[in-house]
Amino acid sequence: MADAAVGLLREQLIGRRQRLVVAMHEADAAAQLRSLLGDVDAALARMNDGTFGLCETCHDPIEPGRLLADPLVRLCLDHLTPSQQTRLERDLELAVRIQQGLLPARPFQAGPWTMAYEYRPAHLVSGDYCDVLRGGNDEWYFLLGDVAGKGVAASMLMTQLHAMFRALVPLGLPLPALVARASTIFCESTLPTHYATLLSLRAQPGGAVEVCSAGHLPPVLVHEGRATRIEARGLPVGMFCSADYTTTTVTMAAGDTLALYTDGLSETENAAGEEFGLDRVAEACAAQAGKPPDAVVSDSLAAIDRFRSGPAADDVTMMVIARRED
Repeated sequence: MADAAVGLLREQLIGRRQRLVVAMHEADAAAQLRSLLGDVDAALARMNDGTFGLCETCHDPIEPGRLLADPLVRLCLDHLTPSQQTRLERDLELAVRIQQGLLPARPFQAGPWTMAYEYRPAHLVSGDYCDVLRGGNDEWYFLLGDVAGKGVAASMLMTQLHAMFRALVPLGLPLPALVARASTIFCESTLPTHYATLLSLRAQPGGAVEVCSAGHLPPVLVHEGRATRIEARGLPVGMFCSADYTTTTVTMAAGDTLALYTDGLSETENAAGEEFGLDRVAEACAAQAGKPPDAVVSDSLAAIDRFRSGPAADDVTMMVIARRED
């Protein structure tokens, strides 16, 4: 693992050790706490002698996502005992159910807006973030993001984004301030290597949609059969603890659609190693002009599937918002 990440994990372990020592005194030195303290001391010792992050059986590196989620792990996945494998499988099954439970309800229809999405983890769990929240004055927030990394560690950070925005949106902050506040919280509560690209949209009853991008791919607006990428700039959420954001506002007419997607879609490769790319994303969306959001999603992803060679290498999420006839 990178030295910076190991240093931060060391600080976390030292803090845990201090809390364990206090807890042992309060709990009359329970055997379970003594055992856990031994595990923490062993992890700190491995950091000191340079063996931290290496499997004790094969000496190959342990999966980084597992280490970030639990710095006490000592074996790679290939060398877990049968009971450990069973416990991990149960934990992963629970993680899948929890993540699925955090996704927006379908179908979505409120006021002039309809929305559909598809959420495809490359593995069991995903680092993609997808949510819809109601604001004040009949406004709706549509949120889609992509946490750096994959697997369990990324999925844990996805749940953090989910909780943060559900706590922040009711405050009624201007959209740039909302994203800036989320970025500060995310930065201060995660490792420096963790960040997320994010699109935050605030849709108003009259059809105006405010778009704030935090380093994410541009959404595609389809109006009268023509696709336009909405270019917006901003640093990913959590990359720095202080960042400013701006917004772009578009007005959607009845029948218009707005497509949001993660890079697992645009970076899909064919057999020649060619990426699907942003232009093809826009073309796929324009080809579905006039269709309802669920059809735009399914048909666009079908085009991706036809283009792809082999299984998906990254999480893929697509959300399409449409303004209905008044």
